[in-house]
Formats: sequence, structure tokens, C-alpha cells
Amino acid sequence: MNGWILAATVVPAGGGTAALWGVTTGPMARRVVAQNLTTSVLCPTLLLLSQGYGRPAYVDLALLLALLGPVGTLVFARLLSDDPEVRQASAWGLTYAAAGLGAATVVALCVATGPGRAMVKLLVIGALLIGGNLVASRAMAGGFRGVRGG
Repeated sequence: MNGWILAATVVPAGGGTAALWGVTTGPMARRVVAQNLTTSVLCPTLLLLSQGYGRPAYVDLALLLALLGPVGTLVFARLLSDDPEVRQASAWGLTYAAAGLGAATVVALCVATGPGRAMVKLLVIGALLIGGNLVASRAMAGGFRGVRGG
């Protein structure tokens, strides 16, 4: 077991516990926020496992998850937009922690990978992961100012 695999087991332990608690308890708003957190934890885990096991296919899975995870959260936010409880759901502490985790993971992997196509792919995944997480969390917290319907 190397350090990458050890980090890949520690990351979902902390974030996965918070996401599991959010999904199993509380109202619908907490469950949707926990779904967004799950995406933000699983993507860095896949990146760490990719480096640990030397399997670039895991990076492609992380890319797919970084693309589709926030989209799923936005779909749920749109479908549940009539519920005032969901419109005010926010977890900015968890959102910033997940964004920091994604940024730290991507930076560490970029340093380990070195310059090249793999580094560009990691940077794209990091931008999608952090940007999607922040946009989805903002949509859950009441939408964007000046935008009609969300």
C-alpha cells in the first residue's frame, strides 16, 4: 500500500460519513446537498486511486463524475424548486471543504504527474469539479441573483 491508496481510503471515510448521514437523515433538502457532497468526495478518491494503482482509466471515470454529478444536483434543484425548504438548503462549510479537498488533490497529482497531457486533463477535472460543486451549491441555496427561475 502506498501513500496514494492510503489517502484514497481516508478521503471517503470523512466525506462519505458526512454524506451518508445527510442522505439517511433529515429532509429532502439535506439529501440533495449530501448527493452533491458525494460527488465532490468520490471524484478526488478516483483520482487518488488512479495514481495509486497506475490505472489511467480511473481518471476518465473521475472526469465523467465531475461532469455529471453537479448536473444531477441541478436537476434535483430544478425539480424541487417549488419546495421552499429545498430553496434555502445550504451547506457552505461542506461546500468549501469539498472544493478545498478537490483542489488539494488535483494540485498534488499535478505535481506527481508532471507537465503533459495528463496534467491538462487533471486541471480540467479540477476546474469542473470545483466549479460544478460551487454552482450546484449556489443553486441549492436559492439560485443566482438576477436569473429568473433559479
